[in-house]
Amino acid sequence: MRTAPPDWADALLRFFVTPENFENVSGDLLEEYCDSVLPGSGQRRADRWYVRQVLGFVWRTTGLWAFLFGGAFVARTALDWLVPPVTFDLRSTVSTALGVAILLVASARTAWRSGSFLTGSIAGLTIAALGAVVSIGGAAALLAFRHDPATMLAIRHSGGLDEVFLLPLLLMLPGVLVGTVGGMIGAAMKRAVMA
Repeated sequence: MRTAPPDWADALLRFFVTPENFENVSGDLLEEYCDSVLPGSGQRRADRWYVRQVLGFVWRTTGLWAFLFGGAFVARTALDWLVPPVTFDLRSTVSTALGVAILLVASARTAWRSGSFLTGSIAGLTIAALGAVVSIGGAAALLAFRHDPATMLAIRHSGGLDEVFLLPLLLMLPGVLVGTVGGMIGAAMKRAVMA
């Protein structure tokens, strides 16, 4: 029987806790895992407990950014459905720029904290995935409240429901790519400041 939490969870924790705090946080979690949780709960429950603790750090780092990212898409969807434009060019440009900006700033910030550009990649993926949940949930709620014939026509003209419910999921790959760029920027800026 193992007496340590999953290695991948500890590696993930390293990305979302500042280097100067990692040893303390990791040590405290490991101590509680070994002394309290594992003996009383068994390996599986202890591992799930540890993963939940790590995901809490990930959530505290990326949750607000994910709501901003997903919320921007919900706002764009609401505008497209409730105030349909003649052309979608300006809205597409603005919403794309806003999404990229959110991912860049968030991933640069997380990479700055950790000093590793990989944190930006992971943050970009996490923000895009959680943002997809927010976006899909928001669009579903909007559709539940507004599904009159005029709104349904606006939905068809704006790309349809497929676009609204699939596009957020497809943004995870660009989330990783933009997150990687932001991560490289944040890590490079930290190295430059620390030098």
